[in-house]
Amino acid sequence: MRLSSYRGKPLLINFIYTGCFQVCPATTRMLKRGVEAAQRTLGPDSFHVASIGFNLPFDSPEAMRAFARQQGVMVPGWDFLTPDTATLEVLAGDLGFSYMPSPRGFDHIIQITVLDARGRVYRQIYGDDFALPQLVEPLKELITGAPRQNVASVLDRVRLLCTVYDPASGTYRFRYSLLFELAGGLIGLSATAWFFLRELRHSRAAAKTG
Repeated sequence: MRLSSYRGKPLLINFIYTGCFQVCPATTRMLKRGVEAAQRTLGPDSFHVASIGFNLPFDSPEAMRAFARQQGVMVPGWDFLTPDTATLEVLAGDLGFSYMPSPRGFDHIIQITVLDARGRVYRQIYGDDFALPQLVEPLKELITGAPRQNVASVLDRVRLLCTVYDPASGTYRFRYSLLFELAGGLIGLSATAWFFLRELRHSRAAAKTG
């Protein structure tokens, strides 16, 4: 698996080690809730997720698959990967991830890195507990900022822009009032443009007759 194969869509990356019994399982389950919410809001195929094991050679492909099953992660588009040592060092350095052996296992930064469609770091999310907007909003910004080529894509972009986080329910919902506000703004701009064009034509006609 090459990271370049994820290009074209945003990518979430986090680092874990399978021998962890508290922090990594908890953060993976928290990320699972965030990913599922983001997929419901933005679409199941709108971004990728990669969890990378850093305790080599113990975080083998088999160990990573077992860890994913233990945390109940059966989410489309989410891969659990084992890097080689050289790749791990480069990737951890590029993404700003650091870890250090300790008597309990490892002391490490808890982070989720958001990469854009070209593989560039767009946002870092730190900590083992985060509000859904911290994860969903950067993805939403990246997806709605992508070029749109047809009517369906434009309508989908409008849908995403009108989908907002509801703190009361802890979920994202479609806010119809934003759609009406957007429509009202477009009508107002159209009316203003029509008025100026009419006045411009009148002034040109008056100049010719004068």
